[in-house]
Formats: sequence, C-alpha cells, structure tokens
Amino acid sequence: MKKILTRALYLAPLFFVSRGHAQGVSIDFPTSFAGFSSQDLKTTIENIIRIVLGFLGILTVIIILYGGFIWMTSFGEEDKIDQAKKLISAGVVGLVVVLAAYAISSFVIDSLVGAV
Repeated sequence: MKKILTRALYLAPLFFVSRGHAQGVSIDFPTSFAGFSSQDLKTTIENIIRIVLGFLGILTVIIILYGGFIWMTSFGEEDKIDQAKKLISAGVVGLVVVLAAYAISSFVIDSLVGAV
C-alpha cells in the first residue's frame, strides 16, 4: 500500500500539467531553421552564435554535474576526488568562457545592428 501511495504522489504532477501551445511552431530544417530564409544576415549570424553557445553552455553544465557525480561516488578515493575536482574546475572555467563569449558576441552584434 505504501508503494502505491508513493508512486501516486510521484505521478500526480503529470495529471496537472497544462498543454503546450505549439500549434503555430514549425521547423523546416533546410531553409527556416534559426531564421535562415526570413531574416537578414546579422540576425541569422546572431541566431547561429546563440545556438552554438547555448549548446556549449549545456555541455559545460553536464561536465560539472559529471564531476559532482564522480566525487559523490568516489567513496573517499583520493584519485577519483582529484579527477572530480579537475572536471568541476574545468567545467566552471568553460562556463565562464562561454558566458563571456556570449556577452562579447551580443555586444558586437548589437553594436553592428545599431550602427547600420
């Protein structure tokens, strides 16, 4: 009985989720993905940079989480803890670099759009 109640509590939020409103969204990859056909060159480049930097940001967060997982499952082994610390620090440095690249690219693109 306890298992059934526990599972019901885990599944309860699924019944209260509202529908997504994605009826008008369609992605035709060859021509309209990231606004390739409907926008000017600056906006297209901006969209590509945001997609790439977003992917890299997700990748750095995954590296940080993986380092935390290794640390938590190291059972006190110094080699694994050192490896986890290196992964976490590399992930944090990568995240700072990605955020700085995003800020710089946004500034440059906004300056270019404002200049023209």
